[in-house]
Amino acid sequence: MTRLVNRDRSLEELEHDRWSVPSGGETRLMATVRELRGRPIGGLTVEDMRLLIGQNVGLAHLLPLAVEVLRIDPLVEGDMYEGDLLAAVLTSSAEVWSEFPALEQKVRLIVSELADVPPALKGQVDGFLAP
Repeated sequence: MTRLVNRDRSLEELEHDRWSVPSGGETRLMATVRELRGRPIGGLTVEDMRLLIGQNVGLAHLLPLAVEVLRIDPLVEGDMYEGDLLAAVLTSSAEVWSEFPALEQKVRLIVSELADVPPALKGQVDGFLAP
């Protein structure tokens, strides 16, 4: 069963974990991830979700939101390319999917209904659907 997600809370609040700035500084990517973790998840854009999911951050809270978006538009695009959110979701590890089997089934259904898989997604789709 999919868990209900409080969209008014940030990942920091939902996970009870605030990340501090490392003393040696951080990359631009990690600074962005840290900043996004402080925003209410209901206000995250497709690009924000793509970036966080791609970094394996907040998956328990973000995968259900991403699947909602993908059900409406499987090839929705953040800032990279058509279907980039789906690509981020599909590259989540087998361990993640073992924790969320209902979400995995929803993603399998979404992917199986794609009429034309863009070349940029072909490898991820094939890997996800492989037994």
